[in-house]
Amino acid sequence: MPARAWRRLPPEVGPSRPASRRAAWEPRGRPRRRVGRLLRRGSGDAKTRLPDVPGSLSPFPLSLSPLRARGRVPPLPRAHHPGHSVCSAPPLTEAEAEGQNPEEKQAGERELTGTCCLTGIHRAGLAGAGSRPGHRVGMMEAVSPRKPTEPRVSQLSMHVVTWNVASAAPPLDLSDLLQLNNQSVNLDMYIIGLQEMNSGIMSFLSDTAFEDPWSSFFMDVLSPLSFIKVSSVRMQGLLLLVFAKLQHLPFIQILSTKSTPTGLFGYWGNKGGVDICLKLYGYYVSIINCHLPPHMDNNDQRLEHFDRILEMQNFEGHDIPNILDHDLILWFGDMNFRIEDFGLHFVRESIKYRYYSDLWEKDQLSIAKRHDPLLRQFQEGPLLFPPTYKFDKNSDNYDTSEKKRKPAWTDRILWRLKQQPQASSHTPRLPAPHFALSLRSYVSHMMYSISDHKPVTSTFDLELKPLVSAPLITLMPEGLWTMENNMLISYSLTPEFLRSAWDWIGLYKVGLRHINDYVSYVWVRDNQVSFSDQLNQVYIDISDMPETEDQFLLCYYSNNLHSVVGISKPFKIQPRSFLGEDLLDEAQPQF
Repeated sequence: MPARAWRRLPPEVGPSRPASRRAAWEPRGRPRRRVGRLLRRGSGDAKTRLPDVPGSLSPFPLSLSPLRARGRVPPLPRAHHPGHSVCSAPPLTEAEAEGQNPEEKQAGERELTGTCCLTGIHRAGLAGAGSRPGHRVGMMEAVSPRKPTEPRVSQLSMHVVTWNVASAAPPLDLSDLLQLNNQSVNLDMYIIGLQEMNSGIMSFLSDTAFEDPWSSFFMDVLSPLSFIKVSSVRMQGLLLLVFAKLQHLPFIQILSTKSTPTGLFGYWGNKGGVDICLKLYGYYVSIINCHLPPHMDNNDQRLEHFDRILEMQNFEGHDIPNILDHDLILWFGDMNFRIEDFGLHFVRESIKYRYYSDLWEKDQLSIAKRHDPLLRQFQEGPLLFPPTYKFDKNSDNYDTSEKKRKPAWTDRILWRLKQQPQASSHTPRLPAPHFALSLRSYVSHMMYSISDHKPVTSTFDLELKPLVSAPLITLMPEGLWTMENNMLISYSLTPEFLRSAWDWIGLYKVGLRHINDYVSYVWVRDNQVSFSDQLNQVYIDISDMPETEDQFLLCYYSNNLHSVVGISKPFKIQPRSFLGEDLLDEAQPQF
C-alpha cells in the first residue's frame, strides 16, 4: 500500500496550457498587415524583445514575439545545447565480437541507446534497427570511454490528415483515409486535424466528461496497431491529435499546447488555430491546425489571421526557441483560400476535364506565396486532385444550392523547414544536423461524403540523425510477477533527468490507447524501496487486479516533461494458482 494514508490520483497528463496573452484587437476597417511586415524581417535564436509601442497601429503588442528583435545571433550547434548528452558505446564481449557481421567489425564501434533497452528496440533510437541477440532484461552494462560513432540517419513516416467534418459523426470505415489497407506504407506517426466538429452545448458538455467521438474512433482504430495518442488540443470545433508508435514515446516530449482564437475580434474560437509543440528525437517540431475566415472577399483577413496565429506561438517562460527557429512546422487546415477571376462555369469545366493549371494561377494561396516572403518559406505539394470544397453533403456533386459556391482548394497542408543562418566573412554558416523532409503523397479522398469538404492527406518521410538516442528512464521488472504479491520495479535514470514527486509509473495492458488507460499505478516517491544514483526500486500492489491472459508493460510518466520517458518490454503476470501448481508438481514423486 502507498506510504501515505490518502491516495493521490495521477495528475492531468496533458501539458498545462499557459494563459495566452491576448491583445485587444479592435476593428479598423480594412485589415492592415503591419504585424506581418514586422514578422518578415527574419528569425533567429535571440530572445531580445522590443518594448510595446504606445499608440501602435498594430492590433497586437510588439512584445508578443522575439521575431521583432533586430539584433540576432546564430544558433549554437546542436551538440552544444544543454540536455543533449552524447553516450559512448559499451565494450563488446568475445561472444559478441564473434557474432559480428563484417560491416560491424569494420565499423568497430556501435551506438548506445541506454543501460537496458526495454522499448522493443536495441542500440538505435528508431524502429527497424537491429537488436543484439541474447540481451538480458535488467542487466546493467558498463559504459566505455571510447569515442561514440556518428549517429546513423533514421527515417520516420508521418501521415497528416486535415478534414472539415461539418459537425458530422465519424463514418464506419476510414481505412482509406488512414492508409490502413496500403501494405507499402509503414507509418510511425499520425497527425490529424479536424475543423467544424460538433461544438453545441450538449456536445461540449459530453466531450468535457468523456472523449469526443472522433478521438475515441481514432484511438479504437489505431491502438491495435500499437499507436498511442501522444497529445491532443481542442478549441470549439478545432481538434488536433498526435499519435505515435509505442517505441517512439520515450523520444517525444510535449512542450506546449496552445489555442489561438481569431473569431469575433480575437475572442471567439470558431476561427483560429490550435498548436502542439514537441521535441521529436531532440528536434523542435510545431504542428498547427487552423480554420481561417471564409468567402472570396476576405483574403486579406485570412492573411491577417495567418499572421496572428503565428505571432501568438510565443513560449515565454519556457526554454523553447521561437517557432520560426523550430526545425519543422507543419501547418494545415481549412484555410478557405478561393479561386479568383474565373467564373463558376469555367472552373467546373476545368475540373471536369482535369485542366488544373489555369486554376492554380488564380488560387489565392498560390498568389500570396509568390508575393509574401514568409509564406514563400512554406512548401506545399502539387494540387493534382480536384478542389475539395464545396460539395452537396452525401454526394459527389459540387454545390447545387441557390448560392452555387465556386469550387476551391480550401483544405491545404503546408510545411516549413528551419532556415539556416546566412554565411558571411565574420560568421560562417553553421553545420546543420541531418534533418530532411520529403513528400511521398498529397491527395484528397473523394469517397467520403459526410461533409461539404473532402479530406486531404499527406504522407511524409522524415530523415534525421537522432539527437537523443537513449530513453531518460530504463524500467526493469524484477523477478516473477504474480497476482498474489506486491511487484518490485527497478529503474535507472540518466544524469540529466530531473525527477519530480509527482512522477508515476503506470501498469498497462498491451494495446493501450492513451496514457490514461493504466490498470494500476504507483507514485515513485510514495512506494520507494531503495534509491541510488544508479538504481531505484519501487513496489506496486496488483493483488486486486483481475486474472487475465493479457500481456502488460510499464510506462514512466514525467510530470516535469509532461511525457512518457521510459517503457518496459511486454511481460505476463501469472495467475494466483501458478506458484501453488509448480510447488505441487515438485512435491510429486518422480517415476
